[in-house]
Amino acid sequence: MERVEDFLARLPLFAGMSGLEVAAVAAFLEPRRLAAGAEVFREGERGQELYFVRSGRVGSYVTQSDGSRRDIYEFAPGALFGEMAIIEDAPRSATCYAKEDSELLVLAGIDFYRLVWEHPVIGVKLLGAMARTMVSWLDEASGFLGGLVRWGEAARRRAVTDELSGLFNRRFLEDTMRSRLAAGSGSSRRAALLMLDIDHFRDINAAFGAGAGDETIKAAAAAFAPLVGEGEVAARLSGDEFAFFLPGAGPERGLTLAESVRAAAERLCVQFPDPNGGPPERPVVTVSIGVAAAPDDASTPEDLTAVADKALYAAKESGRNRVVRVPPPGTPTRKGE
Repeated sequence: MERVEDFLARLPLFAGMSGLEVAAVAAFLEPRRLAAGAEVFREGERGQELYFVRSGRVGSYVTQSDGSRRDIYEFAPGALFGEMAIIEDAPRSATCYAKEDSELLVLAGIDFYRLVWEHPVIGVKLLGAMARTMVSWLDEASGFLGGLVRWGEAARRRAVTDELSGLFNRRFLEDTMRSRLAAGSGSSRRAALLMLDIDHFRDINAAFGAGAGDETIKAAAAAFAPLVGEGEVAARLSGDEFAFFLPGAGPERGLTLAESVRAAAERLCVQFPDPNGGPPERPVVTVSIGVAAAPDDASTPEDLTAVADKALYAAKESGRNRVVRVPPPGTPTRKGE
């Protein structure tokens, strides 16, 4: 059977890409076979994947108000479909099904955004080609789908970011770590990981309310984000927990960034009204940070996280508002407040 990259190279969508760029896209695709009549997805479902038809035919239809079915489009080999629900993070606008035995090449939504983020040149070319494809397709089906052309950076960011902080979310961080550390060797698997907690965060919530905690997280994220370099990932995990993943970096870069982040936290100016009518309260914000490096300290995402977590715990146990690289022997993984 024809290789996936050779198939993609024949499609107009990839006409502007080099062989290496096409191969990079092909690495993210999963083949999926469907028997005639099998549904790909149903109208109203949340979109998690987009598809290329490798062989066979895929039909689509919408359910009308009287319950009847109206066919709207047929996708032949080489066609792309399902991209709007991924980009817009919206429900599927139609039901798609295999009109005959078919094979699809499937790109998961999270992998689509990883591809755009990790390979921006490919991402620009792919998004541009997709836009042209969608314009052509909408010209043919404008009576049904004209209102679906609403996508952009905001939609892309929603799928991979934490709503409160604006930083990347846990899923994107973990997928990026897994992708970087699972393949390759030598310098390609070199990376640093920082794990961070806001010190005495529960006290801020207790003294000023949950809203104060949210405001502190947003202020901290705004201070941390500019410190992260190109290709590095700043993420909020949950609560007051943050992490920074630095692909290609050694422990020196990890420690340098950690100290910059710690100092930025000390400079935060957050204030909350005094319930008794006095001057606004300005709590001092500090952070504790644990640093680990691959392959020096660990070689897998799970082990690297565990080492950084232990170093964070050691930083908290030794007085907080500090950075620790190597945790003492026997340091537990669970973080304390």
